[in-house]
Amino acid sequence: MALKGFERRLERMVEGTFARLFRSGIRPVELGRRLVREMDDNRSVDVRGRTLVPNHFTIELSELDHEQFAEVADSLQRELAEAAREHARGEGYVFMGPVSVHLEVADAQHAGSFQIVGRMREGRGGLGAGALVLPTGERLQLGEQVVTVGRKPESTLQLGDPNVSRNHAEIRPHGNGWVLVDLGSTNGSRINGTRVSSQELREGDEIAFGNTVLHFEAS
Repeated sequence: MALKGFERRLERMVEGTFARLFRSGIRPVELGRRLVREMDDNRSVDVRGRTLVPNHFTIELSELDHEQFAEVADSLQRELAEAAREHARGEGYVFMGPVSVHLEVADAQHAGSFQIVGRMREGRGGLGAGALVLPTGERLQLGEQVVTVGRKPESTLQLGDPNVSRNHAEIRPHGNGWVLVDLGSTNGSRINGTRVSSQELREGDEIAFGNTVLHFEAS
């Protein structure tokens, strides 16, 4: 199950910050379980036969519980968003836009209780939720703007790899997704090991610029 990775990462966090902070009756993994259930319960099928699920989540907490989460809120929100992405990939779900998770105070919530409200929000320009996963594990969210790749300092994605050209490639919006276009680079651009001049990106594609390898996530 997608939540297993989320639970393992939380276990490591619990050894540090969480262990000191959590006197609340709410455990982080409870939030993850409820979030993926929100996705399952609110899925719908679009005209293209895709199963759409919420991608914008608001977690309503009491003021006390919100304070207890404050020190680790950013990390927790990132982990919950990743749990949503993993669950979507495992179930074949599609997001209408980037995944976001927000912890908020709600007067109606008592200490130890919470509610998750999931909504479908389209990405800007009608685009989906694509992202490039960098070698560091960081994500570069894709949107309406062309992403330039190369060694030039002004590149959107500047790579220090000497096998990457100064103006190596671009990732351009295309329909509801993105296409990689090589700009005549010396060593070429490869998708899943095959050199390409132009190709639409698909979920899980491995992209190589020189010796630098990235991955494309459609969710």
